Amino acid sequence: MADISVDVAVLGAGPGGYAAAFLAADLGLTVSLIDRAENPGGVCLYRGCIPSKALLHAAETITAAREAAAFGVDFGEPEIDRERLTAWKREVVTSLTGGLGQLAKQRKIEFIHGDGSFADPQTIAITNNETINSVQFGKAIIATGSSPALPPTLSNGSELIWDSTDALDLKCLPAKLLVVGGGYIGLEMATAYAALGSEVTVVEMTKGLLPGADRDLVRVLSKALKKRLHAIKLETAVEELVDDDKGVDATLRDNEKHYTTERFDAVLISTGRRPNTQGLGLENTAVHLTARGFIEVDEKRQTAEAAIYAIGDVTGQPMLAHKASREGRVAAEAIAGQNSAYDPAAIPAVVFTQPELAWVGLTETEAKQTGRQVAVGRFPWAASGRAKTLGNVDGLTKLITDPDNGQLLGCGIVGPGAGEMIAEATLAIEMGANAEDLALTIHAHPTLSETLMESAESLFGTATHIYRPTKKH
Repeated sequence: MADISVDVAVLGAGPGGYAAAFLAADLGLTVSLIDRAENPGGVCLYRGCIPSKALLHAAETITAAREAAAFGVDFGEPEIDRERLTAWKREVVTSLTGGLGQLAKQRKIEFIHGDGSFADPQTIAITNNETINSVQFGKAIIATGSSPALPPTLSNGSELIWDSTDALDLKCLPAKLLVVGGGYIGLEMATAYAALGSEVTVVEMTKGLLPGADRDLVRVLSKALKKRLHAIKLETAVEELVDDDKGVDATLRDNEKHYTTERFDAVLISTGRRPNTQGLGLENTAVHLTARGFIEVDEKRQTAEAAIYAIGDVTGQPMLAHKASREGRVAAEAIAGQNSAYDPAAIPAVVFTQPELAWVGLTETEAKQTGRQVAVGRFPWAASGRAKTLGNVDGLTKLITDPDNGQLLGCGIVGPGAGEMIAEATLAIEMGANAEDLALTIHAHPTLSETLMESAESLFGTATHIYRPTKKH
C-alpha cells in the first residue's frame, strides 16, 4: 500500500468537504478528498437534503392534485407506486453524486474511498482502502458532518424504530406513523408520509413546533399541518417504546403527567443530530472540542492545531449544508493564502413543509428576548393576487428592521416558495439594505415576491393592498 502527499487533505466529502476540495484545486493546490462513499455528496446528497426534497416534491404533487378539486379539477385519489418512487429518488441521488465524481476527476483531485483518522498533526491514516495507506498533508480540513442523535432510552435497534436515514429509505408506508420531534426534519418527514397515505402523529416536548421560528409564522404552518396530520401533541414526551414484529407501543406523557399508550406501525425519532468527531484521532492533535463534542475554530475555520481546519456540522450550529459550503470555501481560501474569513451577516433557514417556512437574520422572538427595539412590517398573503390564484392565502411575509434607520435585520416567510423567496431578503441583509430599498424596488406582478415589497411599504403605512396607516405622533 502506498503513502501519498498533498497540499490539502479533506476528510469528508459532503457539501462542505467537496466545496472546499474543489476550490482548493481551482486555486492551484494538490488535493485529496477522503470519504467512504463511491462519489462526493455526503449525508446531504445520499441520506438528507436531496432525497428528502425528492420525497417532498412527490408529496407536494399529491397534495396539489387533491386540493385542485376546490377549483374544479378532480384527478381522483392517486395511486402510490412505492418502488418506482424509491427508484426515482435513487436516480436523482445517483445523477448528482455521479456528476460530483466527474467534477472531482476534472480537477485532478485524488478521491480516496475509505475511512481516515489523524495519526499525527500532518498525517491521515487510511483504512478500508486497498491501495492507499496514509496521506501526508500540508493542511487538512475536517468536514465529517453529523449523525442522527437518538435518545438511548428509545433506540433499541428495532427495524420499526427509525432515524431520518431509515425514513428516507422508504422501505414501507406504515399505516400509522409516530414522529418524535417537531423540528424541521420531523415535520418534513411527517409531511411526506402523510401525503403518501400514512396516518401521522407528531409529538413535541416544547410548547410549539419549530422552536427557532417566530410564532406568527409557525401558526400558519400549524394550521395547514392540522388538516393533513392525524394529530400534533405538544408538551408531550415519549416515555417508552416497546416493539414486536407487528408494531410499536408508545407510552406518551403530557405536561400534566398523564400517561397514554398508543400503537404504531413505525416510529421516526428526529430529536437532533450530533457531530461526527469521534474516531478521528483528534487526540493525536491539538484540536480542541467543546463540551458537546464540536470542534473549536476561528474566523478562518482554523483549529488550535495550525495545520488543521474544520467546517460544517462538526463546528456547531446551524447544521446546514449551505453554511458548510461557505465555510469550506473560506477554509480553502485561507489555506491558499488569501485574506478570507467566515463572517456572514445572515444564514437562511428553510423548512420544506407544505407550506414552506423560511427565515433569515434576526427573528422577532430573538429581538424580544434580548430587549432589542425593532420595527416589524407584515403583509398577509390574503391580500396577494398571486396567492389567491394559487389557492394559498394563509401565507405571511414579515420584515424585521431597525426603527431608527430602517436597516433590514431579519425576514420571515411562510407560504409556497418561501425557500426561494428568502434569498432576496438574505442578499438585502448582506448588502446592508433598508426597508426603503425594498419598497422602492419594482417587483414583477403578479408574484409572491411582491409580498416583500409590500411588507416594506407597510412599515411606512403605504402598502397598496392593505390599509395599515402608521401611528401619528
